[in-house]
Amino acid sequence: MTIAIITGSAGLIGSEAAHYFCELGFEVVGIDNDMRQTFFGAEASTAWNREALQRRFPQRYHHENADIRDQAAMERLFKTYGANIELVIHTAAQPSHDWAARDPLTDFTVNANGTLILLEAARQFCPKAVFIFTSTNKVYGDTPNRLPLVERETRWEIEENHPFFIGIDEGMSIDTSKHSLFGASKVAADILVQEYGRYFDIQTAVFRGGCLTGPNHSGTALHGFLAYLMKCVCTGTPYTVYGYKGKQVRDNIHSADLVSAFQHVFQAPRIGEVYNMGGSRYSNCSMMEAISLCEEISGKKLKWTYTEANRSGDHIWYISDIRKFQAHYPEWRQQYNLRQLLEDIYHKNSERWTTAAK
Repeated sequence: MTIAIITGSAGLIGSEAAHYFCELGFEVVGIDNDMRQTFFGAEASTAWNREALQRRFPQRYHHENADIRDQAAMERLFKTYGANIELVIHTAAQPSHDWAARDPLTDFTVNANGTLILLEAARQFCPKAVFIFTSTNKVYGDTPNRLPLVERETRWEIEENHPFFIGIDEGMSIDTSKHSLFGASKVAADILVQEYGRYFDIQTAVFRGGCLTGPNHSGTALHGFLAYLMKCVCTGTPYTVYGYKGKQVRDNIHSADLVSAFQHVFQAPRIGEVYNMGGSRYSNCSMMEAISLCEEISGKKLKWTYTEANRSGDHIWYISDIRKFQAHYPEWRQQYNLRQLLEDIYHKNSERWTTAAK
């Protein structure tokens, strides 16, 4: 019996990973207590995603309604499956800048303490397992905002002769910048995962994600950029654009492309590696460009307003340089460009959204 432990298993990346590895024949133990609903309200609940997994894989998917901060519960679970655990994918998190500022203690204990508890449980009960962690580009704080950006018609951009034109690589400093409290708690977790790899010789990998998206995202105003934007377009919900003239740029990667990268790591693991991972130059957009494309795909107009104040610590321009991962795993390919991933979000959710809005 080959076990994969997946935290946040009803969330965007966790559910994609659970589906993917169940299809590969793994027994998946999913840990998720729907704290996303606690963070962001009923509309952000991931219960629908958990139920879909349980229906699709009644024999292979085993759900644990547990909190990653509960050390005793995590130790019991890891001890139960022990050496059969070959893969741990840790996606559970408090993911919002703004929410973290409201409750820094909960943010830190979920993101940092929870990660430490999982790492220690893995070290004690399945030290040979591959441990994959979804970190964030927010570990770089607002350092990317110091880049020499130029204003274009629909986006902020960087000159083609700049070293970071292809994207920001793992060499960017994580020091002396404003991270947001969320970014700071994720830095702590990020460094812990690296350290458990290097200090204890555990096969760990850190993915510093750009905008992770896909049809399984329970998008909400505080988290889930593209999924929430498309939801607002489909349902007529008003949307607010914060600062930077709506020209801020993000690279966007489909959850399926990220999870396929996880499989490559599992098949050929390394020790304590860090990878910037996002849509790269293959899939990126500004806020204004995203609105236009969502309207085009849905055939509806977004009701949106603009406020000059940007979110504290927010990036003006961020595109991931993913060449390090591509060099380590040259057989991996991105399957979804920006239009394809937005079409996937729309076609798999529009009916559910509009029905719920009535």
